[in-house]
Amino acid sequence: MLYIGRHVSISGGIDTAFDKAKSIGCTAMQIFATNPRGWKLSPIDAGSVAQFRAKASKTGIRTVVHMPYLPNIASSKKDIYEKSVESLTQNLDRCSMLGASYLVAHMGSHMGDGKEKGLGNIAAAIGRAVDASDSDTPILIENEAGHANSLGEQLADMASVAGMVGSRRLGFCLDTCHLFAAGYDIRSHDALDRMFSEIDIGMVHALHLNDAKMELGSHRDRHANIGFGYIGLEGFRSFLSYDGVQSKTILLETPISDEISEADEIAAVRLLCDPVRNK
Repeated sequence: MLYIGRHVSISGGIDTAFDKAKSIGCTAMQIFATNPRGWKLSPIDAGSVAQFRAKASKTGIRTVVHMPYLPNIASSKKDIYEKSVESLTQNLDRCSMLGASYLVAHMGSHMGDGKEKGLGNIAAAIGRAVDASDSDTPILIENEAGHANSLGEQLADMASVAGMVGSRRLGFCLDTCHLFAAGYDIRSHDALDRMFSEIDIGMVHALHLNDAKMELGSHRDRHANIGFGYIGLEGFRSFLSYDGVQSKTILLETPISDEISEADEIAAVRLLCDPVRNK
């Protein structure tokens, strides 16, 4: 079973995400469980939760929840940090309520206070959220392209956080565009061997499969549709053939495009995974 899909909207009701995901051939989907540009979770009634779980059971589609944009668990600013820990905890609880498989979180920015301080803040935030929540949903920290003061450009930083947290509840989500922008040439198996010497591939549970509009090592987070960027179809064919990659939950965050429909793009990724079985 290949778990492949994309980020879908919850507009019209959180359970309607399954209808959209199913219509375009998803076996997995990523959603925001609340307003992505707010701090507080929008309330969700018991009826909506029941409908969500019923559709999850009926469709078999795996759900991944992504944290909102505002929280910054690397921040040393007390008010931002405390609100970020609260948001992480609340989103964990929401994942448990919905039966989501994973919660994806950005590592954030140290805001000029230095990498060591930022990484320590992240580890502490994850530890506090796990302790405060009854959820058993794993938190997956995501790598970054390398913006100023952002953390997660170097995969060794993610491994460092994992070492500090020391929890089985922590894993990784790798974004292919971010990797490529950070200088990891995922088109090469030799480069992937080196990459997975920095982090344990067994701790990678999800992939954001995005092509890159900018060249290798650009440090610019510009997503392109699969095959329409610098990674390219052959690059993804090589990446997806690397041992262990296809066992991950694969989620597209590519632009809505006139060049290729969402359904066709998902079908293309399936073909890249196994051109014989998926003819």
